[in-house]
Amino acid sequence: MAEVDNPRQNVTFASNGGQAHGYLKKPAGGSGPGLILIQEWWGLDDHMVEVADRLAAEGFVTLAPDLYGGQVVHDADSAGQMLADLPVDQAAKDLSGAVDYLLADPSVTSTTVGAVGFCMGGGFVLQLAAQQGDKIGAAVPFYGVGPAVPHQYRTVTAPIQGHYGEQDAFYPVDRARAQEQQIRDESSGSVEFFYYPAGHAFHNDKNQLGTYNEQYAKIAWDRAVAFLKANVH
Repeated sequence: MAEVDNPRQNVTFASNGGQAHGYLKKPAGGSGPGLILIQEWWGLDDHMVEVADRLAAEGFVTLAPDLYGGQVVHDADSAGQMLADLPVDQAAKDLSGAVDYLLADPSVTSTTVGAVGFCMGGGFVLQLAAQQGDKIGAAVPFYGVGPAVPHQYRTVTAPIQGHYGEQDAFYPVDRARAQEQQIRDESSGSVEFFYYPAGHAFHNDKNQLGTYNEQYAKIAWDRAVAFLKANVH
């Protein structure tokens, strides 16, 4: 069902007895493996829609759930407040509903879905992998932060590929390396973390934080796409 007043909400799906909304983009061929894209703390903004379109162009049926209910913010203080106010449990239920929606979509050719997320969305990617078990074929957190980052990873079966900045002021690299080791120790999937001489949100070409790095964004993107293609089927 389309939300005509918000072009970023073009699909509605069941979530924990209610309804959630998101942006769905299919490949030109109309079908492909399923992929969940999870937003940054700015909301489901134009950048996230562009990323969804790029993933669809790579062959994925891509669904980006709208965790803020249509709200988008543009400054760090407002984004931090939106993240602080986000009901994490409800957001996680919305995301699990998105997984089930994709797996039931006849245009989805895979028996699992991939998950990729940025910033706050990277934290939710890890939570989704822990909650959904073998429904997740691959998980790719880009500098995952926020309250959704799980405390343990024993239920994770998906392979994980992480992308983190060595100069990340929001998530210091020492914490990222400790998280990597914890995932290796606890999960049953493969773990591959990459570290770049860049700051937080180095992939976001809208550059709200002034940390975008074109070179490392491309390297990370190419690695992530190849990883997803290899594991989500």
